Amino acid sequence: MSALPHLPKDAPPVSTSEPNAAAEIAVSHNEDRHGSVSSSIVDDDKKSASDGFYSPSSNGNAESLIDDASAPLSRTHVFQDEKIAEHWRQLYERTSYENRHRFDPNFEWTAAEEKKVLRKIDTRVLVWSWVMFMSLDLIRRNINRALVDNFLGDLNMNQDDFNNGQVIFLLCFLSAELPSGLISKKLGADIWVPIQIIAWSVISASQAALKNKVGFFICRALQGIAQDKYPSNFFRRKELSTRLSYFYTVLGTSQILGSFLAAGFVQLRGLNGLAGWRYMFSFEGLITGVIGIISFFMLAPSPTNTAGIFRGKNGWFNEREEKILVNRVLRDDPTKGDMNNREGVSLKGLWAAICEKDLWPVYMLGREYMCNSGFNVVVFLSYNPPQMYLSLILKQLKFGTLQSNLLAIPSQFFFALNTVQYAWLAARLNERGILASLSNVWTLAFLIPLYLLKHSMEEKYNWIRYGLITALTSVPYCHTFLIGWVSQNSQSVRNRAVSLCLYNMSVQVGSVLATRIYTAGEKPYYAKGNLALISLACLSIVLCWLAKLYYIGRNKQKKQAWDVLSSDEQLQYKLNTKDEGSKRLDVLFVH
Repeated sequence: MSALPHLPKDAPPVSTSEPNAAAEIAVSHNEDRHGSVSSSIVDDDKKSASDGFYSPSSNGNAESLIDDASAPLSRTHVFQDEKIAEHWRQLYERTSYENRHRFDPNFEWTAAEEKKVLRKIDTRVLVWSWVMFMSLDLIRRNINRALVDNFLGDLNMNQDDFNNGQVIFLLCFLSAELPSGLISKKLGADIWVPIQIIAWSVISASQAALKNKVGFFICRALQGIAQDKYPSNFFRRKELSTRLSYFYTVLGTSQILGSFLAAGFVQLRGLNGLAGWRYMFSFEGLITGVIGIISFFMLAPSPTNTAGIFRGKNGWFNEREEKILVNRVLRDDPTKGDMNNREGVSLKGLWAAICEKDLWPVYMLGREYMCNSGFNVVVFLSYNPPQMYLSLILKQLKFGTLQSNLLAIPSQFFFALNTVQYAWLAARLNERGILASLSNVWTLAFLIPLYLLKHSMEEKYNWIRYGLITALTSVPYCHTFLIGWVSQNSQSVRNRAVSLCLYNMSVQVGSVLATRIYTAGEKPYYAKGNLALISLACLSIVLCWLAKLYYIGRNKQKKQAWDVLSSDEQLQYKLNTKDEGSKRLDVLFVH
């Protein structure tokens, strides 16, 4: 971080009042007009405004939920200063930001209107994104459910061969993550994501024809390459954290559905001389392919470009609703318009984003958390030992094939439930580092007794072991707000596009390590593997606290540098600084 910002000699004359100070005047004026506000968010933002800082944790604006839902929302936002507003307007024009024609610093709307628009976004954007993700996760982990139907025996493989296949998958995903993210940024997620869903479905369905270990390795490699996600620019940051928790209920829901489907398909073993897992791969691949084709017509490029065959010729929103959508997001984070949705990241921009050292602590958490917590998310995570092998472990403990699939359902149900509740708690407390560490405390509470449990095949010990693994894999999932943590601290579209890919890649590094924890020689108790998970959980708790302390220290450094500047210098810095993203002195980190 530079000590003091360089202010150009030719910087334009500015008002002595800071934009945030002007925003406070607007708050007082609006309170006089519309009565007292009822949200504690305002007090937090006033404090931030008085310091001249913009902190992502405050939502970027003070939003008062007024008793009269028909009254205009009282807001503080950076655009209330005309010079600041003009600065961003020119930037949006230069970048050809796709929603710039709806940008209006003076636009007002009511709480009732915003609530209505938000419901529309949830039903039109979030629901279909959930369906897409569900279809992907259904086939992403159906290989785990195939294990109980003698999948390894049919292909003349053992558990170590399966682990090697997982490593191939993760390494291919790791190598494809950043290029895929950059392609998505250039083409647009509304085009790239359906392509990848269809590619994934074809590859997954082709697994029905597997004959040997070589074919298995090839399919895992192709699946790793054909992986991506659907980023949304419809939500504000605090809203996105909560929506991500709903989004990630997919992880539990898809596995519950998959367990029921697997329970049926394994009964088809022997039909036409084929194994039940072959029917399962074919059917689930077909379903995902259909969803991928429909997604071409369901995904909208942006809030102001929603017209389409399945979306109606007039689109989802009228002009006023589009203005609400665009301005609420930009007032939350003005940098969301510093690139357009069909603009790629240059090599220079890519390198600059990679060198954002202030995001490295969260990347480290992604790697460690994924390695130890014992439960896995889509591509990120930590189910890798206990959850990946839950059904197989139950089979090794002499539970039946059907029973092994069905007994996996409770952990998925409680996982989905805890994911939503934990994300709500993180948003409520505005806390990330401490809660991420508590996820690992949860895993320790069950890993330790699992490690100490007597190695016995007696029925009572098998049920105790099952209960401990179920509780372990029901862990409150912190991945939803770790993603938000990276996104909020990125502070630019370029940084966000790259940083989320790098975060995902760091998670995959941990996933690769996780595949080596449970080995064939330890079955069915995996004592050494559980001991390794205990050690990693302890390490992760320490890293979570270190990351939090790092961001607290960086915020203190920024405040000290900022306080040296006069009011005029602070405003000139806002208008003319060459610092970008998290390097800006007037942007604080969340933690």
